[in-house]
Amino acid sequence: MTTDAQSHEGGRTPARRRFVRAAVAGAAVIGAGLAFSARHAPAPARPGATRARPTTPEAALRELLAGNQRWRTLHERHPDETRTVRQELVAGQHPFAVVLGCVDSRVPPELVFDQGLGDLMTVRSAGEVLDVAVLGSVAYGVVELGIPLVVVLGHQSCGAVAAAVHADENGIEPAGPLRYLGEQIGPAIDRRLRGEERVDAAVTANVRLVRSRLAGQPELAARIAAGTLAVVGARYELTSQRVRRIH
Repeated sequence: MTTDAQSHEGGRTPARRRFVRAAVAGAAVIGAGLAFSARHAPAPARPGATRARPTTPEAALRELLAGNQRWRTLHERHPDETRTVRQELVAGQHPFAVVLGCVDSRVPPELVFDQGLGDLMTVRSAGEVLDVAVLGSVAYGVVELGIPLVVVLGHQSCGAVAAAVHADENGIEPAGPLRYLGEQIGPAIDRRLRGEERVDAAVTANVRLVRSRLAGQPELAARIAAGTLAVVGARYELTSQRVRRIH
């Protein structure tokens, strides 16, 4: 957990702090449990696929960025949609990347990265917010399926981030489950900024925050240290359709 997140937690009620801590701890337990059945062999090349399967973090990221270039220049290949691939996927899957993205209908990862069936494991929540189910889903892809790359994909004009910023500016506590979204995005808000600049900066800062939290999970951290996994942040620009990496 980052310093910003820790300072934000100080403003929560004791019950809310216990819930968030339990969610993160629960995800670590899930990851540890999955480790007993982990398959660490590289994903094999699929005979029906249109190209070889990336098996390293670097190769997986290159494939995603190449796919995004095809998407934004209107040269999509729509890979891995053939009858052969569909039939082969009945027997199992070997996705090469996990993409944790927002629920926004304008940012579907398979289209943004020009990928097909069986290529990506996608996990989506408003503002890429983490909870125990999201953490467990990402851990499942990495630990159980041996996926070498996790991408946290934020995007321009994120409504969830904007709502959290506006609620913070106006001192409003969102009702019901929306409150959790606001609390999780809150540490990414830079109150020195104003207006749309504050929202835009929070989108990027939120990606960094989520990426840091994921990379700190024990099961993922061990693979990062071994060089078999990368967890990277990225941002999709609606105006240009370009994905750029966030360091």
